[in-house]
Amino acid sequence: MYSQFGDTTLASRAITMKAWVTGSGGLIGNYLVQTAPQYAPGWEVCGLTRGRLDLTDFAAVARAFRADAPSLVIHCAALSKSPACQADPALARLLNVEVTTCLTQLAADIPFIFFSTDLIFDGRKGNYTETDAPNPLSVYAETKVAAEAVVLGNPRHAVVRTSLNGGVSPTGDRGFNEEMRRMFRAGQVLNLFTDEFRSPLPALVTARAVWELSAQKVSGIYHVAGREKMSRWEIGQLVAARCPELQPQLRAGSLKEYRGAPRAPDTTLDCAKAWRRLSFPLPGLAEWLTEHPDAAL
Repeated sequence: MYSQFGDTTLASRAITMKAWVTGSGGLIGNYLVQTAPQYAPGWEVCGLTRGRLDLTDFAAVARAFRADAPSLVIHCAALSKSPACQADPALARLLNVEVTTCLTQLAADIPFIFFSTDLIFDGRKGNYTETDAPNPLSVYAETKVAAEAVVLGNPRHAVVRTSLNGGVSPTGDRGFNEEMRRMFRAGQVLNLFTDEFRSPLPALVTARAVWELSAQKVSGIYHVAGREKMSRWEIGQLVAARCPELQPQLRAGSLKEYRGAPRAPDTTLDCAKAWRRLSFPLPGLAEWLTEHPDAAL
């Protein structure tokens, strides 16, 4: 059930457990809100968008937290576009570290799940486990590492690292598939690296996994990502095959040609720890698309 702060309807009074989901205007946050009735029955979910609550107004956040008294916080909100973080490191730290610090302090006595990224690794090895040491190559990744340290300072709290997520976002520009489709519509040629690898996953699956983990009140670090190692080129081909009407144009490129900020070549994640907790296997992207031919991705 979705609620505003202080909602006092009969239906909401019958539910005692409330969950905050920050960043509900984004991709994963929106899927968490939308799938709660199916995967988290019994929770009254409050989806927080920037318009509803400015997370950088720490006094307002504290007042809202006291008024709503959630029993769980799932923190998805972030400045997640790497170029934006590179351009404004101070803003990236505010949104990704200081906001997280505020929320973890408010949620000190309840479960808290923080979304992090595979990009905290330098990509030299691939198939990273939760115990592998981060080595961030970008401002975005640096802020996520710093925020992870804050979150893990509380033994009740958990970090979920994920990879590229696809799906339909409220703004139409948060999923990797949405970005590709936008470029296809504009007639642009996508130069996709054949030697840069990720572990893509539909955001719908990520949401289901996180609701299951939250029900178990997990703590520590968990990797939640697709089980297929896929290059950017392979991912682009899958998306292009779903929208032939856009006449997609792809070019196979290489990281060796790239000139710019450092990029991690292989940040694939080992998700065995999460698999042992979940009631279902985390699929690979190609596998999932084959099984869901009509899914919006």
